Amino acid sequence: MAIFQRFVNYFKIFSDRKLLAFMGSGLIVSVAYMDPGNWGTDISGGALFNYDLLWVVWLASGMAMLFQYLSGKLGIAGYSLPELVKEKLRNKWLVFSYWVLAEIVILATDLAEFLGIVVALNLLFGIPLLWGTYIAVADILIIILLTQNRFRILEQAFIIFVSIIGLGFVYELFITKPEMTPVLIHSIKPILTKESALIAVGIIGATVMPHALFVHSWLIKNKIINGNFGDKFKMLKFHLIDNVVSLTIAGFINAAIIIMSAAAFYKTGINVGTLDQAYRTLIPLFGSLAALIFALALLSAGISSSVTGTLAGQAVMDGLTGFRIRLWVRRLITRFINVIPVTIAIILGIEPLRILVLSQVALSLLIPLPLIPLIIYTADKSIMHGLVNKKITSVFAVIFAFVILGFNAYLLYQVIFQGVGI
Repeated sequence: MAIFQRFVNYFKIFSDRKLLAFMGSGLIVSVAYMDPGNWGTDISGGALFNYDLLWVVWLASGMAMLFQYLSGKLGIAGYSLPELVKEKLRNKWLVFSYWVLAEIVILATDLAEFLGIVVALNLLFGIPLLWGTYIAVADILIIILLTQNRFRILEQAFIIFVSIIGLGFVYELFITKPEMTPVLIHSIKPILTKESALIAVGIIGATVMPHALFVHSWLIKNKIINGNFGDKFKMLKFHLIDNVVSLTIAGFINAAIIIMSAAAFYKTGINVGTLDQAYRTLIPLFGSLAALIFALALLSAGISSSVTGTLAGQAVMDGLTGFRIRLWVRRLITRFINVIPVTIAIILGIEPLRILVLSQVALSLLIPLPLIPLIIYTADKSIMHGLVNKKITSVFAVIFAFVILGFNAYLLYQVIFQGVGI
């Protein structure tokens, strides 16, 4: 009876007008789970290993959903994760060291988003990659337009971004016609070899992203300051719905990318090693429209995830240092730092898809940075009070954390002791 009543109460929540007003933060965070880094790992995974790594996508999506729920819950309790880390560490050198590592997370994240925009500009307009690195810096103009303390407008704009990406891959799946039986089998059948370990860790790094864990608490904390959404327990229900809906969409898009890649490239025996090759291979196989939609979705993913990355950078700087700068200045600094390695890589002829995969592996290795304190703080009653994690929630969070650490350890073992190259 109690379970039925709980179901009825949640059903009533959907008729509450305040729910729509509250939703949006999950959508901003969700683009972190379908950014160009995901494209790099998912396309490589599908092209090289067919549907074998599809189970990793679903596993990573489920883990991300739990951790983003915890991050948002921290925001409802009145904290952002970075500021709470600063408060608990206290020692200024520890805080400074943590901030430096967090900024490396932001740079690695932006590197993938940056490359996504550069490659998309090349595919759509034939702009040379080197010139594209400088044009892509101009995405700060979009941030100036959308983020002048008007986050509701930003949240609404993300509906357009996510729709372009989602509808794009609905079309790609319709065109490539994947076989549903192997899709279903590999969604639940774990297969991992030393050859696929790098891509598997990259998928996790591209899905359970450190910067998204930092920013979600910050977004919700700022949202509820001037909002009238009811008590904290009601907001927690709103957050759960927002989180599940947004990240379920992101999970399906992630799965669609790897399914499309397997159906289009692995099935035809084409070894796709670059985003450019993926685009150009689609033309003779499925027509120019399929390739055009692929490139437009990539551009949308790069731009939208850049906005999320910028907000994450601001959350990290604001919480850990107390230093505030304008978002467009923050974006300009980050982009110009990343222009250097991207320009060097292009001059040396290093393939952007390879850089994307390696950046996501780096992110996976840095996941413990926000993840460990997030699990500890949300289980601390002195911080969370009535919003403290239930025991079962903390148990699953710890299990998922060990799963991620296990994947990372397996990759390092393969590289150091088995000689598997990255």
